[in-house]
Amino acid sequence: MADTYDLIVLGSGPGGYVAAIRASQLGLKVAIVERERLGGICLNWGCIPTKALLRSAEVYHYMTHAAQYGLSVEKPSFSLDKVVDRSRKVAGQLNAGVKGLMKKNKVAVHEGVGTITAKGKLSVVQGDKTTELTAKHIIVATGARARDLPFAKADGERIWTYRHAMVPPAMPTKLLVIGSGAIGVEFASFYNDMGAEVTIVEMLDRIMPVEDAEVSEFMTKQLTKFGMTIKTKTGLEKLEATASGVKAAMKGPDGKVETAEFSHAIVAIGIVPNTENIGLEKLGITTDRGHIKTDGYGRTNVDGIWAIGDVTGAPWLAHKASHEGVIAAEAIAQALGNKDVHPHAMDKGNIPGCTYSRPQVASVGLTEAKAKEAGYEVKVGKFPFIGNGKAIALGEAEGFVKTVFDAKTGELLGAHMVGAEVTEMIQGYVVARQLETTEAELMETVFAHPTISESMHESVLAAYGRALHI
Repeated sequence: MADTYDLIVLGSGPGGYVAAIRASQLGLKVAIVERERLGGICLNWGCIPTKALLRSAEVYHYMTHAAQYGLSVEKPSFSLDKVVDRSRKVAGQLNAGVKGLMKKNKVAVHEGVGTITAKGKLSVVQGDKTTELTAKHIIVATGARARDLPFAKADGERIWTYRHAMVPPAMPTKLLVIGSGAIGVEFASFYNDMGAEVTIVEMLDRIMPVEDAEVSEFMTKQLTKFGMTIKTKTGLEKLEATASGVKAAMKGPDGKVETAEFSHAIVAIGIVPNTENIGLEKLGITTDRGHIKTDGYGRTNVDGIWAIGDVTGAPWLAHKASHEGVIAAEAIAQALGNKDVHPHAMDKGNIPGCTYSRPQVASVGLTEAKAKEAGYEVKVGKFPFIGNGKAIALGEAEGFVKTVFDAKTGELLGAHMVGAEVTEMIQGYVVARQLETTEAELMETVFAHPTISESMHESVLAAYGRALHI
């Protein structure tokens, strides 16, 4: 006889396990199905362990530049194995934490490969054992995987995806990073700080193309200053693993093909949603280029089947998935008769984006160009970190904050930041947008001194000709 639940969540990443917890909080009987490790890619192979690696690289960078702070360190060095081991232990600790959260919230965990066999029915296969589950509602939270180059599959030895790059068999000496989104730039930053010679190749006309153009320009200058080679408007024609490394043929903006050799290559050209072989086709669930189509609450076109996270499309961010998980869980509870929950549709315009490279990049809302394309008359403010006392004291005076306002209403249309700790600071602007704060309220807000966040205040003031420290 099948185990029966109110909700089954297929996938336990930051969307899936959060959805399960929220549904349990609302009194639903919940099960979660996971084929690998609780926490999904983000916790085990993505967001968290990469930040552990980047932290090690940051500390190592400060060690090698200790003299700038009046300190001395004799022959700084590192053990790549120990750096990676620390990262894996961080992931392991958080995986155990998710297990504890499932137990605390009375969420039944079914390990194995899950397949939706019919509306409200799901089978879980683990080895030679098959478990049948039924539920009033099912949430698909199966996430995504790295996209391979069609002509050069990752082998884990010389050609890597992000997953290989987190547990490298050897330290690259000369590294090619293909793609300049957040994943590519973060790994480029990590390996550059650890001593590798890094080249970034990007097909578009600038790196980090989803960011504001001024941020992209600044990052190009900074990464070049740190010793990286940046090649934009450049396509990869061929990538071949050899006994000693990889050989790449790259077609530049002038149409000429250049051949170069590297010790390793990281492919960071996007993701592929995990929608195959989970029963979607049989149910007639609508997809677009592999991504499941949903409304703002996570509903698919099939009643009782929901989807959240990377599997539903951009932005492919853990915090987007988690928020969608809460929304879907609350909408399901409401559908099952709970009158005390009032879910809101997802507003993707208020989802922050963060890149944890050195320097960091963070943004929310419209870029200046996108705001103008949308027909807004804009007021733009920009404040450099060189005018901020805390940034100078930290030795982190490179960077800026840029804000974009609707000139007619004072609405904060977008905010874009590059420099030290901006991934922590961006939340101030996210809250401001969520509360529909205007420029007047931001200008009247008191910011603590000395903090780098004062640059946020100054950027708002600058948009209206009132900046105090530039």
